[in-house]
Parts: sequence; C-alpha cells; structure tokens
Amino acid sequence: MKLLLDTHALIWAMTSPGKLSRRAARTIADDRNTIQVSAASVWEIATKVRLGKLQEAEALERVFLDAVGVAGYVVLAIEATTALRAGRLTADHRDPFDRMIAAQALDEDIRVVSRDTKLDLFGVRRIW
Repeated sequence: MKLLLDTHALIWAMTSPGKLSRRAARTIADDRNTIQVSAASVWEIATKVRLGKLQEAEALERVFLDAVGVAGYVVLAIEATTALRAGRLTADHRDPFDRMIAAQALDEDIRVVSRDTKLDLFGVRRIW
C-alpha cells in the first residue's frame, strides 16, 4: 500500500518514533508499504526551521534528503494539476501545506498518515 506522511508524522518517524500512534508506527515500518513524503513537507520543514518554529527538526533538516533516502521514503513532487486542486479545495482549512498534502493524497488515491483530524474535511483517508 502507498502512504503519504503528513509533516509531523514524517518528523516523528525520523526523530521521535515514540510519538507516533501504534498503528501509524506499524504501518510505516511495514516493508510492504511504500512511504511517500510530499515536497510540501520538505518546504514546510525548511521554512519552519529557518523561522525558529521547528527546533526539533533542525538536525533532520540539515541532512533531509540523505535521511529520507536511507529510510527508503519516496519524495512526491508537486504537479501543477495538484497545485490547482489544492487551491480549489473548498474545506475551511487555511494551512497551505496541509492543503497540498490532502490534494496529493486525493490525486494519488492514497492514505495519509496523520493525527490531524482537520484533514478529514478534505475527504482524505487518514491513518492514525
């Protein structure tokens, strides 16, 4: 099964796996699953680290691409059609990173690993 990690799930999987729910941790660890990471999460992490809002991810941000590769995760690029979809989503949720992750999950028809119940507003299938 293909899965898309929300940004916090990605950070926790890489730095603090104990913060993941048991189900999320099992699902991420299952070798039969393909774990994807949105380019939006890469952007979000770099931006928030630069602004001093995500200190727990500073070390991860410095080695991000290598760490993701070692973990076997796949970075999911942002397509123009997906960007349009993200902008057109009508749910009342203003976070642009969450909107992009939701749009990618809908476009790819994959589940999102996230504790964020606000993603449910977009109709994504969420695992937590």
